[in-house]
Amino acid sequence: MVITTFKIISEGIGMEPVLERCALFRGLDEGDLTRALKALRAEQRRCGKNETVLSAGEPTEKMGLVLSGSVTIESSDLWGNRSILSHVGPGQFFAETYALLEGEPLLVDVRANESTRILFLRPKVLTKTEGGGEPWQTRVLANLLGISAEKNLRLSARSFHTAPKTIRGRLMSYLYAQSVQQGSTEFSIPFDRQQMADYLNVERTALSKELGKMKRDGILEYRKNRFRLIGELNP
Repeated sequence: MVITTFKIISEGIGMEPVLERCALFRGLDEGDLTRALKALRAEQRRCGKNETVLSAGEPTEKMGLVLSGSVTIESSDLWGNRSILSHVGPGQFFAETYALLEGEPLLVDVRANESTRILFLRPKVLTKTEGGGEPWQTRVLANLLGISAEKNLRLSARSFHTAPKTIRGRLMSYLYAQSVQQGSTEFSIPFDRQQMADYLNVERTALSKELGKMKRDGILEYRKNRFRLIGELNP
């Protein structure tokens, strides 16, 4: 694990285009971005594949922005059964709600899906807006509200994908949604087979078997995490 302080982050703003593109800092010029990073006490962390970034049961005052790589948000029960709730890639955030709710323990684990760089930010400063706050502060707070709303939609989508009783129904729901979101019948998903099974709350062997059946039935083609829908989707 390597921690990099704000000083290094601020000096390298031009080298981190993901900061300028990400939703949290939308509408900020370079000066405001520098002020925001300083006030949010930005620090960078490098994580190896499968490293736990944040642990369930512990509170956090920091939200994370993925600079490169990706993390998964996971829920595990006492018997070690894992469910993947979401995938967070470059430019996306995690743990912002917990960081704003002081002392609230996480109900999920955050795990690096691959070699990953994360920028941690402390958003509590955004709630201290006496006298209206700084212009960048108001903008970032509004952006954070939009991010939270979008994430609520993504979490709601998972409930739709796990609602069908059959594995084929769950696969169809998820793959069709990915097709719509990416605007093509040919697309990549962010999960490997085990992660996909955990996300859809099914057994990996059963999922792989059903994918094979769907391929033979002419519904789809796939190779690893690349899919192409070629048939009518009827659960």
